[in-house]
Amino acid sequence: MTIEVRVPQLPESVADATLVAWHKKVGDAVSRDENLVDLETDKVVLEVPAPTAGVIRELKVQNGATVTSGQVLALLEEGAVAAPAADRPGPAAETAGKSTARPGPATRESLVAERLAPSVRRLVEEHKLDAGGIAGSGRDGRVTKGDVLAHMAGKGPPAPGAAVSATPAAAGASSAGRTERRVAMTRLRSRIAERLVQAQSTAAMLTTFNEVDLKAVNELRARHKDRFEKEHGARLGFMSFFVKACIEALRRFPVVNASVDGSDVVYHEYYDIGVAVSTDRGLIVPVLRDADALGFGEIEKAVVGYANRAREGSLTLEELTGGTFTITNGGVFGSLLSTPILNMPQSAILGMHKIQERPVVVNGEIVVRPMMYLALTYDHRIIDGREAVQFLVAVKDALEDPARLLLQV
Repeated sequence: MTIEVRVPQLPESVADATLVAWHKKVGDAVSRDENLVDLETDKVVLEVPAPTAGVIRELKVQNGATVTSGQVLALLEEGAVAAPAADRPGPAAETAGKSTARPGPATRESLVAERLAPSVRRLVEEHKLDAGGIAGSGRDGRVTKGDVLAHMAGKGPPAPGAAVSATPAAAGASSAGRTERRVAMTRLRSRIAERLVQAQSTAAMLTTFNEVDLKAVNELRARHKDRFEKEHGARLGFMSFFVKACIEALRRFPVVNASVDGSDVVYHEYYDIGVAVSTDRGLIVPVLRDADALGFGEIEKAVVGYANRAREGSLTLEELTGGTFTITNGGVFGSLLSTPILNMPQSAILGMHKIQERPVVVNGEIVVRPMMYLALTYDHRIIDGREAVQFLVAVKDALEDPARLLLQV
């Protein structure tokens, strides 16, 4: 019996997806729920599992094609047995509209290349690497960006003849190295660009700054880190303190937790806090639902789990949608100060930065303290400067005296 493998139902906010890579070819045997193909949407990479065990009879869509909900991707013969490798069609015969000629079996390099994430594939192509010769440490043996970088570090620079493709003008240039590459944006990068331009052109963005002394937080972490990790199975980091401090400040200044909808201001009486995570594909923002009901341990485990799954591309769309307020930490990359851009339709975003020991005056004396600059970008259409400044001061006060977070004062 022939079974159609179709694109799963996409959420209302997602019109279509891009077929990134097939993990099976015509003639391959598959088991039920085995991942057949990766589809990239504006936010996540979706895996399409086999609906039943059988053999791939036909691939209807090529890599790189745009697909929509319900579209047929492949035909699967239920209960069939895979043919001997020598009798299987080669890559040229696996997709609709291609020649039915049967070249020899695909090389390991071509098969591995089908399993590469877009950012990893670009890196491999840029340096003219043999994907089949790179050991993969990712899930199911997939090659990650770190694997490629490690391979390059051990292998040394590309061979002199392995130059990247050049534009016609560059190809005719007499001096070596004046080459150019044109690479299409990934769907996620295109969506990020679209949302950033939307924020710049829609909201009246303004940024206010302050600084926070993290001495008390550092002492608290040092005193309880071992017991905390043993109790919760997660390291006591800074993010849980900042999430809790922001929630207390949002309680006092609810307009910072609001959003604009046409001519209305929507006040959210819940706290879904987005935590920005950097991945090879771009910046994404998983959401901590009802973060006010979470303990420090739950927040730390959730943030680490989101970060790991974000880099694996296994977050769900539900985990990436919504959110009433966002926190982004440029300090992990060494940023000392920045002006973050709003994550629309939210009206405010807090930027954390690098912790740096600096001389400050405390009670009339110059002391060295671990200081961090804070930046709050807000939508001036609904948030006044007074409210933005007082919100940031409330965050600062809570972090400099963490007991406030327990007493909610």
